[in-house]
Amino acid sequence: MKVGYCGIFGKPNVGKSLLLNRLLNTPLSIVSPKPQTTRHKILGILSEKDYQIIFLDTPGLLKPKYLLQEFMVKEIDESLESADVALFVCEPFGPPDDLENEIIKKIKEKEKPTIIAINKVDLIKKELLLPLIETYNQMGFTEIYPISALKNIGIEELKEGLIKHLKEGEPYYETDIISEKSERFFVAEFIREAIFNLYGEEIPYCTTVEVEEFKERESGKDYIRATIYVEKPSQKKIIIGKEGKALKKLGEMARKRIEAFLGKEIYLELWIKVKENWRKDSQFIKKTVYGF
Repeated sequence: MKVGYCGIFGKPNVGKSLLLNRLLNTPLSIVSPKPQTTRHKILGILSEKDYQIIFLDTPGLLKPKYLLQEFMVKEIDESLESADVALFVCEPFGPPDDLENEIIKKIKEKEKPTIIAINKVDLIKKELLLPLIETYNQMGFTEIYPISALKNIGIEELKEGLIKHLKEGEPYYETDIISEKSERFFVAEFIREAIFNLYGEEIPYCTTVEVEEFKERESGKDYIRATIYVEKPSQKKIIIGKEGKALKKLGEMARKRIEAFLGKEIYLELWIKVKENWRKDSQFIKKTVYGF
């Protein structure tokens, strides 16, 4: 059996999380049109008869502006250290920029086998793609896969390319699980996903979610109580909305996503609390966002 870790790297919003979901054939990572949706290193396990790939979906590469983003960059560095093969995801709209060259440099320094996945190729003409492939060839990368995670183009070919770099061995995880993260973790993530998809530019980035209670019931719906933290009272008002309509819509969207994931009905209760400047509070970030 072939086994190994594959780190997924790239700028925000290039489609890393959607690609992970496509590779796993399971909507594990949260997805939104906004950049920096992913804050955590998401471990997704793909187990088949003759291989097991453990994917590490990382936050998008960025220049950190506050403490939370410093933690996000640390997640990227740790994933690169753990990976047996690096999967670098980019868009087809031009050559790598400074941020992309930075992560490429880090990958090369680690001497990791590296595969380039040029995502969103359904959005450009083929003749515009060829110069970009040549650019990566000249940088020393020979395994380059044009793909579209959205349209499911080139995914199987990419998967086969990754398997070639795995090592012989026993599976690292039980073959019937898709992640080592807890159900509480994914519940919090799915609530964040709903926030990213429902609210404007500022709100998603100033919020975090903590699941405070999760009761499984033999009869009736499971009960989940979660707190959404914001940094200002004005943000709390936006989350709730006029007559509580925005919060109700948020709850409905998150509940459907959670129920689909858990395969059971739930009762979801959401509370909103103000925690000023939480993105700069190391202890709060460690406890509430990353759970350590």
